Amino acid sequence: MMHVAFDAARSLLIGGRWEAADATMDVLDPWSGAALGAVACADVSHVERAVAAAVHGAAAMRELPTGARSRILHAAALVLEADGERFAAAITAETGKSIRSAAREVARAVNTLRLSAEEAVRLAGETIAFDGFPGGESRSGHYIYEPVGVVAAITPFNDPLNLVCHKLGPAFAAGNAVVLKPAEQAPLVAIMLARLLLAAGLPEGALNLLTGRGADFGDALTSHPDVAMVSFTGGANVGQAICRSAGIKRVAMELGGNGPVIVMDDADVDRAAAACVSGAFGAAGQNCIGVQRIYVHDAVHDHFRAALIAATRALRVGDPTDPATDIGPMIGAGEAARIAAWIEEAVAGGATLLAGGERAGALVRPTLLADVPDDARVACREAFGPVASLFRFADLDDAIDAANRADYAIHAAIFTESIRNARHAARRLRAAGVMINDSTDYRLDAMPFGGAGRGNMGREGVRFAAREMSQTKVICFHDA
Repeated sequence: MMHVAFDAARSLLIGGRWEAADATMDVLDPWSGAALGAVACADVSHVERAVAAAVHGAAAMRELPTGARSRILHAAALVLEADGERFAAAITAETGKSIRSAAREVARAVNTLRLSAEEAVRLAGETIAFDGFPGGESRSGHYIYEPVGVVAAITPFNDPLNLVCHKLGPAFAAGNAVVLKPAEQAPLVAIMLARLLLAAGLPEGALNLLTGRGADFGDALTSHPDVAMVSFTGGANVGQAICRSAGIKRVAMELGGNGPVIVMDDADVDRAAAACVSGAFGAAGQNCIGVQRIYVHDAVHDHFRAALIAATRALRVGDPTDPATDIGPMIGAGEAARIAAWIEEAVAGGATLLAGGERAGALVRPTLLADVPDDARVACREAFGPVASLFRFADLDDAIDAANRADYAIHAAIFTESIRNARHAARRLRAAGVMINDSTDYRLDAMPFGGAGRGNMGREGVRFAAREMSQTKVICFHDA
């Protein structure tokens, strides 16, 4: 069991001080079911105080030189890298993610902080050619980037460290303050990171953290008039509620995906199968860019299907703290029951179960389906669980049309040795990113990242998020 080296019940960070609350909630280990600790449950009064503290923190961050912001983020990255084993163990304990996957998440988070540190000193404007237009001949000037102010950041459980870093790093690089609301299921890692950032030298009030149930105080946070921007990663229903409450302010959202992969007749079939298995089942499928629908050319369908089944059945499922484990539990028994019901629904509607399908508590064995009806939830909605569906096609354009049927996407992918087919698919696939000879779940933390179709509101990726969290100011000199 994870050892909590701090008083988790004092989990509200407001104006540089850790506080408790009247109510608490347990944080559970998805694998053992044991309580890892209890965190405070914030309410509306805590929101008022946290935002007020963030307003003061935003003023301090605005005045902090870019080099100082960069040094704080670099220092945090160094400490996180040195303390990686403890953070990885905490990720595994809170989420059920395998310890090997958790260690990779820590490494990515270190990189995200370093990218943010570098972006802090790169966020510069440009000169403007005022004299390029009649009436501007006697004018010169430039524009700069300034922080928006207070950012409300709301993060999910599936990457409880790196996705928090993707909110905090760019926000601080741009000179903002943040009120962070981490996922109810996995707040402990966020608390650990907050303590690390404070020790690295963040000004008082630059980071405020509210744990607890979003239903109790989420609207108060997102609608607060002193919050300049809301950055949210999570489900569509919560996203719609945030849009209703936020009013006139910046909103950036990533609301999930339904990743399609196309495997052409000239693909390296074994490589494609291995990549699809990794992309579909890593983190027990709880991945917004995970592989969900796989379209395979008739000419290689049987070969690919056999390789996919073999690779899926070879996965080791169980205790996530065991370094030999590939796939641990889902975040809880409720989510596992949901995905099991979706699988049963698809099979009842005519789908063929190729592998997996069994559930024990929060553990769902990686599942492959074929002949899935188009209207089955595992096909037309974001599964966010360890299930992938196999389809066959004869014509590339037909496969692309099928891949585009979902009304939202983040990444799509195609496996092919043909540059012509790769470019054709990249143009026609409706996704924010198209991976060539890689699965949909590849993400470099420096690249732009976000949704296409429903939920396409802003971009993450450190450089792009820093600009989303900034506003331009034009400075013009009239020389005449």
